[in-house]
Amino acid sequence: MSRSAHPAGPRHADVYPEGHYTAPAADLNVLDEKVWARTVRRNSDGVVTVGGIEVSRLAEEFGTPAYFLDEADFRARCRAWADAFGPDADVFYAGKAFLSRAVVRWLKEEGLNLDVCSGGELTTALDAGMPAERIAFHGNNKSAEEIERAVRVGVGRIVLDSFQEIVRVAHIAQSMGKRQRVQIRVTVGVEAHTHEFIATAHEDQKFGIALADGLAAEAVRRALRLDGLELIGIHSHIGSQIFDMAGFEVSARRVVQLLAEVRDEHGVELPEIDLGGGLGIAYTSEDDPSEPHEIAKALHEIVSRECEAAGLATPRISVEPGRAIVGPTAFTLYEVGTIKPLEGLRTYVSVDGGMSDNIRTALYDAEYSVALVSRTSDAEPMLVRVVGKHCESGDIVVRDAFLPADLAPGDLIAVPATGAYCRSMASNYNHSLRPPVVAVNDGQARVIVRRETEEDLLRLDVG
Repeated sequence: MSRSAHPAGPRHADVYPEGHYTAPAADLNVLDEKVWARTVRRNSDGVVTVGGIEVSRLAEEFGTPAYFLDEADFRARCRAWADAFGPDADVFYAGKAFLSRAVVRWLKEEGLNLDVCSGGELTTALDAGMPAERIAFHGNNKSAEEIERAVRVGVGRIVLDSFQEIVRVAHIAQSMGKRQRVQIRVTVGVEAHTHEFIATAHEDQKFGIALADGLAAEAVRRALRLDGLELIGIHSHIGSQIFDMAGFEVSARRVVQLLAEVRDEHGVELPEIDLGGGLGIAYTSEDDPSEPHEIAKALHEIVSRECEAAGLATPRISVEPGRAIVGPTAFTLYEVGTIKPLEGLRTYVSVDGGMSDNIRTALYDAEYSVALVSRTSDAEPMLVRVVGKHCESGDIVVRDAFLPADLAPGDLIAVPATGAYCRSMASNYNHSLRPPVVAVNDGQARVIVRRETEEDLLRLDVG
């Protein structure tokens, strides 16, 4: 599949080459456990439930479109990551995937740390009670105000992303009489097998300081000389939605080589390395993600092996799963509106949301699954494209999928694995209202991020 878009936008109703989409499942009523939250079931009446609550009841109470988040699944995934890496490593949840005050409280209770990358995320974290020392602050262009606040509240680490930022953080910390713990983000020259826009460790992109030409080594030299900084380690992040551990092996080897250079030149063994996040999840039945314990075992073995070869003590490892925790725990519920068959091509199924609640299909060519969830059906499968209601031909939610041929307006369909980056990247395009996030747990449902209203839109329009 192409990973770049034509300037004129996607062609409308084009015929895809043979093999672009997979054959329909033998039974469209069966929900693949791999792509749905753990408490999602189809009951004896054929209605899908989450946390024991029927989606028809959820739609009636909270409306559509809406994101429904399985709290029990979220907490279980937090525990799985914490248990897999153990007490001698750190797991930082990547808040950019999805952040709310409720999520921060869950993270705190389950023992995870939090990675933020903006002043707004930092505010949310602190307001919800996350201890500042358990927060890491990322970003390629942090403002002076953001840095000053992070230093003042005592965040556990600031990840330095440029030579200018090394000086900026050091100056601010020293002027406040503080010594800020920092890591240096390096780009290790690894081409992760993922979409161009979410590959972050090749050299031609905005993040980090390149290992090439000794730039990262020079950054370390400068950081070690500045009184306002306590350099605790090196940070690397190679991309997102990655299934192949080979990229992490190359990244770890190059980071460890830098640690060895630092020891040899400065007599200092930096105590930490952060290998970032980016581990993939199952959006479709074809995706095959690794379990946290498999990832932890592989990363520990890689780092230990490379450090032993370099004669270094094994540093403390940090990882930053975001999508891997929250992504599978939520689905987006839609009501079907217009159904438009195009003979010989596909059927266009329009829903009451679209690219304003999930921009990833248009932005990244992301692939999703979809299911009829308000009832079962024995009808033949039909090839569909699920589209939104926005005035945009690229307003596609699911590019190619199969739904029952008797699908009708008013049916409820759901797109799983939308916990990460969907609400976070949601917009008011066409003055649409961003959907709510509803947490469901053990027969109870509660709004944790409310639906926007027209009054919200007008409140920002000062006339």
